[in-house]
Amino acid sequence: MPVTILDVRAAEAVIREHISAAPLIRSYELERELGLPTSRRVWLKDYGWTPSGSFKLLGALNWMANNLERIGQRAVATHSSGNFASGLAFAGMRFEKKVIVVMPETAPQVKFERTRSFGAETRIYDIARDHLTGERDRLTREITQDEGAIQASPYDDPHVIAGNGVGALEIVRDLHREGRGISHFFCPVSGGGLMAGHALAIADGFPSASIIGVEPDGADDFRQSLAAGMRVRLDHPRSICDGLLSYDVGEHNWPILQRLVSRSVALPDLATRQAMRWLYERHGLRTEPSGAITVAALLSGQVDLTGDSDIVLVISGRNVDENAFALWCDL
Repeated sequence: MPVTILDVRAAEAVIREHISAAPLIRSYELERELGLPTSRRVWLKDYGWTPSGSFKLLGALNWMANNLERIGQRAVATHSSGNFASGLAFAGMRFEKKVIVVMPETAPQVKFERTRSFGAETRIYDIARDHLTGERDRLTREITQDEGAIQASPYDDPHVIAGNGVGALEIVRDLHREGRGISHFFCPVSGGGLMAGHALAIADGFPSASIIGVEPDGADDFRQSLAAGMRVRLDHPRSICDGLLSYDVGEHNWPILQRLVSRSVALPDLATRQAMRWLYERHGLRTEPSGAITVAALLSGQVDLTGDSDIVLVISGRNVDENAFALWCDL
């Protein structure tokens, strides 16, 4: 069955047992940068405040809660660039389940450290050759077959989508409470689990909002998919946005995205690096590339911001190594 807003609402009770809502922060600096009238506001939904440093534990918690009987005493296996790894590890800690994660050897150390701090086991692969070897999927498959683990998808699963959407329910509730509306909603797209869940809740709460995806220009499979009217796979996506390098959007996500997301904007890595520095200098946020890319999209001028309501950006995560951050931001 397709995921609906009812599934997102049901997931909220699960999420609230374990974590509080991530903050929705008003960005006076972006309002001034964009020259918006005083009647309009810009908001940042910052998932860097979660225990895992990104949005990924929302979907992971809901997936784990809805698969406990199937898991039983077995381990849970997944592959991840790092944020779902730490999110699933956190869920495993909360539900006392063993978690094994296949991660690229080039993943930021902070993502390895967070994942291991919650008790998960990590195994590495060479991401540079994965488009040729398929090593990531082979290792994950071996863990499920040889070690009897249950596999969790980082994004292509109804429970993951619904769990991720809880964050957007928080956005809707916060803005309704203040009597605000949304004209534009910007969210990163990789496998589509974040955007699919958020699109369901934003479209339900603010039906007139323009929902806009954001991708690196070297990993813009979703933008190409929208143009083609079907899922497009990129065999070797490239970007500093390590969390946005899925080969294609998930099968469960695609119908939601195609129906609710009006367009996707693709940004060069230089624009993302500039947005990272902008967020650091103006807001004191040390944000990972995948988190800062929505700010890059907003500042790029690619989207017509005409409207009389507010603009919301998703800051998907803040898990970035200090040395890499300094290098990318020229600090």
